[in-house]
Amino acid sequence: MTATLVKETSPPSAAGAGSARRPRRRGRAVALLFVLPALLLLGALVVYPVLFSVGRSFFDASGTKFVGGENYAEMFRDPATLRAVRNTAIWVVVAPALLTGLGLILAVLVEKIRWATAFKLLLFMPMAVSFLAAGIIFRLAYDEDPDKGVLNAAVVAVHDAFTGTSSYPTARAREGQGLTETDGGAYRTTASVRPGDTLTLGLVGIQPKDLPEGAERARPAASAPGELRGVVYLDFTPGGGGVQGEVDAEESGLPEMRVEAVRDGETVASTTTAADGTFRFDGLADGAYTVRLPASNFAPPYEGVSWLGPALVTPAIIGAYLWIWTGFAMVLIGAGLSTLPRDALEAARIDGANEWQIFRRITVPLLAPVLTVVFVTLVINVMKVFDLVYIIAPGPVQQDATVLATQMWLVSFGGGNDQGLGSALGVLLLLLVVPAMVFNVRRFRRSQR
Repeated sequence: MTATLVKETSPPSAAGAGSARRPRRRGRAVALLFVLPALLLLGALVVYPVLFSVGRSFFDASGTKFVGGENYAEMFRDPATLRAVRNTAIWVVVAPALLTGLGLILAVLVEKIRWATAFKLLLFMPMAVSFLAAGIIFRLAYDEDPDKGVLNAAVVAVHDAFTGTSSYPTARAREGQGLTETDGGAYRTTASVRPGDTLTLGLVGIQPKDLPEGAERARPAASAPGELRGVVYLDFTPGGGGVQGEVDAEESGLPEMRVEAVRDGETVASTTTAADGTFRFDGLADGAYTVRLPASNFAPPYEGVSWLGPALVTPAIIGAYLWIWTGFAMVLIGAGLSTLPRDALEAARIDGANEWQIFRRITVPLLAPVLTVVFVTLVINVMKVFDLVYIIAPGPVQQDATVLATQMWLVSFGGGNDQGLGSALGVLLLLLVVPAMVFNVRRFRRSQR
């Protein structure tokens, strides 16, 4: 017969359980002690302002009268707020998509060059510049004056290289000297002329220092049978003196001035003046003509593009934002690109796939989680953009460029003085940002699993 011995175990004593719980409680207390400062800051800087703004949005501008949802209704009746919502939507759609695309392209291309680190550093440097400083930089770069704005200086240089520019934008005919202005800005002779005649066409309004290089002293045109001759000159003698309507010894010719011979409303011949301002038409049929100085001689110089005008101010500010954040997108996507399995890429090359097919069918799908995180992060960021819009957009077009963040500030503190409506705008901005933040947090949690 076999006996089975059963050893009875007694339950743990209360004293033992209590001693086991004490270290856990002590650990929780220490953890809470370390977390408490962060919780206090979070409550003071985030939770309290959010709750206060929500409560303040239900009161009027003075903060004494409860108006319920009137501020929220007013938001969507106010044209300025609707314009801010429209501009914010443009920012959310355009800026993150462009940045993500640029970052992806640059990250892929940087892998192909030997000096990748220097290139990344160069593109990431604008992240070290504050939005305030970047706004001032681009406000100057977008200046409409080509002598100040570098972009317009480049545009004007390219335009003038292909189309040329007038040398006499300020010139005008002296009254009573045989020239009359037409509707298009050209000048024509008041009397008809014939081959064999000579013309003396004096202009004023040009400073001697602005004359083209190579301009020589004017001399009266000599008549010749069968030829129509003349001189175009600056009818002004430095230091005074001289006779109006006559070519004096100290007066300068106007070179490169286009001159046309017109008959029955049609241009039959054209020429340009020499260095001394003289011109001639030969081979003209006998008859009466009118000599015309076309409007192109007096066209104002091309001033470039109005980057900060109502039509282009928002794209211009988005361009400044791209300059700052492209490096950020490139570095994050480049980090994701470095973790891709190289064996998949090499296998695709061995199978005969070209680089475009590899990029489209392997690189982009594998980078989809990283691209999504970058895109959503930038969406959150552009919803809060304020500094660039406020600094770059000039006062007259501030309302054309306004977004929700700037509209909230303008309504609350920038002259509107209605903090009830401003708080409602802040709550609207929070409601738009929260879904993107929640999406990003969930993405991070899933990636950690």
